[in-house]
Amino acid sequence: MKYRVLGRTGFSVSEIGLGGEYLEGKSPELVKSVVSSALSGGVNIIDCFMSEPEVRSNIGDAVRAVRDKVYIQGHLRSIWKDGQYGRTLDIDLVKLFFNDLLKRMKTDYLDIGTVHMVDKTEDYDAIFNGPIIDYALSLKEKGVIRALGISSHNPVLALKAVKTGIIDTILFCINPAYDVLSERVDEPKKVTSDLFDVLETGEGFNDVRQDLYRYCEANDIGITVMKALAGGALLSKETSPFGEALTVPQCLCYVLSRPGVSSVLVGMQSLEQVRCALEYEDLPDAQKDYSSIFLSNKRFSMNGRCMYCNHCLPCSKHINIAQVNKYVDLASGHEAIAILREHYNDLEHKAGECVGCGICETHCPFGVDIIGKMAKAVELFEK
Repeated sequence: MKYRVLGRTGFSVSEIGLGGEYLEGKSPELVKSVVSSALSGGVNIIDCFMSEPEVRSNIGDAVRAVRDKVYIQGHLRSIWKDGQYGRTLDIDLVKLFFNDLLKRMKTDYLDIGTVHMVDKTEDYDAIFNGPIIDYALSLKEKGVIRALGISSHNPVLALKAVKTGIIDTILFCINPAYDVLSERVDEPKKVTSDLFDVLETGEGFNDVRQDLYRYCEANDIGITVMKALAGGALLSKETSPFGEALTVPQCLCYVLSRPGVSSVLVGMQSLEQVRCALEYEDLPDAQKDYSSIFLSNKRFSMNGRCMYCNHCLPCSKHINIAQVNKYVDLASGHEAIAILREHYNDLEHKAGECVGCGICETHCPFGVDIIGKMAKAVELFEK
């Protein structure tokens, strides 16, 4: 398992995490076996947004013995009423069900306290201009939550939230289909084969979503990811809007190559699904390559834009070209050059070592001006 730092929290989290949603309704024995198998494979971050009492208790029992080795991402605003999941803006209910989560998880703190589903403007206004955000901040001040996050499917509101300066992490929906949709599309959206025919898209990546990812990385706000597989729709040719089925490794690699992403939380409800998710780390790069979905569909032209796929490698100077390009892209339109320079300086080989041979550009499937990017990196970070 590989680990990444979750933004300013400093938490070293597994890049493959466990999303708990599909454990709801499962037996305590199955929950324990799935969680134990994931943890044995190196997973150390678990998300629990669910308000259903039994799944909270079952996950709590499963992690009790290793609580200090697991990062729990729990949610505020998620409630259980009349036998079903719901969301609330009532501060008394927020407090009631947050305390219920702590009790059922058998812990006196959460590593990440996430304000749940900030998707609508009216919800955003009520949360950030009312008692919920004050309560969340007080929990952080007391150490009941170690970091403050939000979850969202709306890139406009998510970007607005992280720019407040008080958010440490964001749980956001990322997959190739969502990343080309207009930011005006309500999400979560069911992915179907005609998705791009019935919904507005641009000619490539949604710029607001890209700005969100880049802002988070440039400002040390950690991103954890949900819906990386689009509920499984991307795994079938019949439902994939790209006209071809993607594999689980392709979807995971795509997500993990986005700026700012630390961990992709995969929903698992069987030992086979745990095995499938964990085998990602041992696969060759060729089996993770996602570039074909953009190359084969001219509708979503990425010409000239780095996809961070590293097809340009190998480099004779061993420069991590995709990572350098990512830092250059992050610097565009942002003022966090000092933070980016620190990250850039951690690279073993810098852009200044580039000899301009151009071999990388002959390998790049998207026609990126790599030599120009290296020169820009030197200008930004080495002078």
